[in-house]
Amino acid sequence: MTFIEQISTLLFVRTFAVHQRFTHHIYSVESIMTHSVARNSPEKSSRSKSERLEARISPQNKELFQRAADIQGRTLTDFVVSSLVSAANQIIQENEIMVLSRKDQEVFVEALLNPPKPSDKLQLAAQRYRKNMGV
Repeated sequence: MTFIEQISTLLFVRTFAVHQRFTHHIYSVESIMTHSVARNSPEKSSRSKSERLEARISPQNKELFQRAADIQGRTLTDFVVSSLVSAANQIIQENEIMVLSRKDQEVFVEALLNPPKPSDKLQLAAQRYRKNMGV
């Protein structure tokens, strides 16, 4: 297997794992490890209870949240906090991880390994930058 094929395969596996995690809510080993370390951390109780978050919600939303918490056998606070943590982590991951098709992975790796020569415009921009920045 060539180097490009190896890199493409690694990118494909990582992309597939990310795709699976988002579409089927499967947690990666990293997130499980982070969660279990945080859950078992001796600092957790003092750190997790040091901040307060308040929100005004409608009676209908409170009833909805309480019903969901009851179904899961949790307190309302635990349900709301865990739901917010889950939603925040998903939003952050969706904005930090780029999913590429197999073809895009190959193009990306090829560009990294064999970058094109800089165009005249790019060379002029680099000269302007060096001049303006005194580099």
